Amino acid sequence: MKILVINLMHLGDLMLVTPVLTTLRKNFPTAHLALLADKKLADLVQYNKNLDECILIDKKGVDDHLSSFIKFIFKLREKNFDLVINLHRNERASALAAFSGAKKIVGYSKPLFSLFFNKVMPNPSIARHIKNGFKTKYLPGTQHQVHSHFDVLREACGIEKIYDNGLEMWIPETSSQEAEKIFRKNFGEKKVVAFNIGASWLTKRWLDSYFATCADTLLERGYGVAFLGGTMDKEIVQSCVEKMIHKDSDRLKIFTGEFSLAILAGFLDNCVLFLTTDSGPMHIGVARNIPIVTMFGASPVPGFYPYDAKDILIKTPEPCHPCGRHICPKSGEDNLACMKKISVEVVMKYVFELLNSYGQPAKKIPRVHGAYECRVIDLAKAM
Repeated sequence: MKILVINLMHLGDLMLVTPVLTTLRKNFPTAHLALLADKKLADLVQYNKNLDECILIDKKGVDDHLSSFIKFIFKLREKNFDLVINLHRNERASALAAFSGAKKIVGYSKPLFSLFFNKVMPNPSIARHIKNGFKTKYLPGTQHQVHSHFDVLREACGIEKIYDNGLEMWIPETSSQEAEKIFRKNFGEKKVVAFNIGASWLTKRWLDSYFATCADTLLERGYGVAFLGGTMDKEIVQSCVEKMIHKDSDRLKIFTGEFSLAILAGFLDNCVLFLTTDSGPMHIGVARNIPIVTMFGASPVPGFYPYDAKDILIKTPEPCHPCGRHICPKSGEDNLACMKKISVEVVMKYVFELLNSYGQPAKKIPRVHGAYECRVIDLAKAM
């Protein structure tokens, strides 16, 4: 039997597919199991031990043309998959599944392509916009994305036994060694808190001045601080560091835009805590077992909270949460009020709580399987 799972979404979304791969491997131990993903995210999945094959599509490169896309579909058809499971409801992923030539096609789909599916499933984790006259109501998802994916396996594939090992990411030993070498060179044996302050939505970003205060506080307590993130985050990280009192500390290091995803994962293995926005790196942190503190403003909690019970999510007290907007429509002091009202004092309270509870590199913390619902601090109830 040959099985293909499709997910062409972003970094975090791809990490949320990994429990599906474990369940499929356990249920079909002799099957040929393949995953189709975005080429730029190869580091996340190409070493996954449940996979026999990782098929990569260059979404923003050579495959971003109709003729190339059609050729890609024909190459996919040549692989003769028996079962295709689409876990990304957009046109491109739906088309790849619909025209894959598989004997059975299931999962999420856009309406037109759903005609070629044997079973189409809703994705209750994704927010919906319901029109009511001239107004549009935002309805957040109702369950975690991992659980929605499991529903696809149960209802569309007939799988009865779910094996939930949480989020998983394997990296090659060379990447692990290189990451540890970078860590030791810059921090020695110090305890280090990693920061990720960027996010795909402006409304997911906590204020850089708040992050700066957190970094100063940790440096004053003797911790090392490492700023991570991609090349797109360099400007906001620079702005944040400029606001710091201790920006010249030898225990402050900036690696923004310097790490591959594999090196990022290996680096987090050596850190003691990850202070992060709702972002792709947050889900990598979950997979690497590092304690996490994160802040949710515009983001809906049920669908995409960090999938680990030791993590802490601080939810804004603003009544407009979750709006799901990428840019805050409010102006003046009310702009990004959802994030402004998550104070530094509250965040640092839970940062130090986790540091006191764990306080060692992530790679030394035992994993607790089956405990995946993070702790949510609802500031609206605390007021």
